[in-house]
Amino acid sequence: VFIAQSRASGSHRDVEDEELTRIFVMIPKTYTEEDLREKFKMYGDIEYCSIIKNKTTGESKGLGYVRYLKPSQAARAIEECDRSYRAILAEPKNKSSESFEHDYYSNNMRQELRGNTLPFCVQPEFCSFEKTETRIQEPVSKRLSVVSRLPFIQEQLFALFDLVPGLEYCDVQRDPHTNSGYAVIQYSTAASAIYAKYKLHGFEYPPGNRLTVIFLEDGNDSSE
Repeated sequence: VFIAQSRASGSHRDVEDEELTRIFVMIPKTYTEEDLREKFKMYGDIEYCSIIKNKTTGESKGLGYVRYLKPSQAARAIEECDRSYRAILAEPKNKSSESFEHDYYSNNMRQELRGNTLPFCVQPEFCSFEKTETRIQEPVSKRLSVVSRLPFIQEQLFALFDLVPGLEYCDVQRDPHTNSGYAVIQYSTAASAIYAKYKLHGFEYPPGNRLTVIFLEDGNDSSE
């Protein structure tokens, strides 16, 4: 038994090489390639492992690839590895890896935040962003403050705000006295920050816990 391919995708061997032996996983940002290999070598012969890193800082994005020699080994890894790795078959290399990573984050975060019924946009007013709505009444910046009555998990909050392109950093802090959540988010442009605030202010994460998102002064001229 093997997985059939479309008529336009070439020989079966090409499809097997590109689509059936390479898996994509979510990993702790502290993992090295050796750690990744060690965790997944029990499922079969590994051809290579690679960790996706931020092009600017060189830090791990918490994502990686594992390439096996056989499709059956990749399938076994997906079935048997810990669910926290969220393992799936990777897109072929000729497709945009960045868009694949973004879609992967988006799908996982939407499933995690939604549960069984919660849509990504909880409030209808957050689901439509009118292009004509250009006047912003409050001072804007590239930096946002996010407050919650529940503590944040760094990786999950990063993945949520990374749904908006241009995320530069996410710094999660916790008040030991109140156990509430507080984080500072910064984007590469004010436009991204405006859109993130518009989409995520009032968003329930986790369900029942509403986020408060406001602009923070970043030292730049907000009139831009």
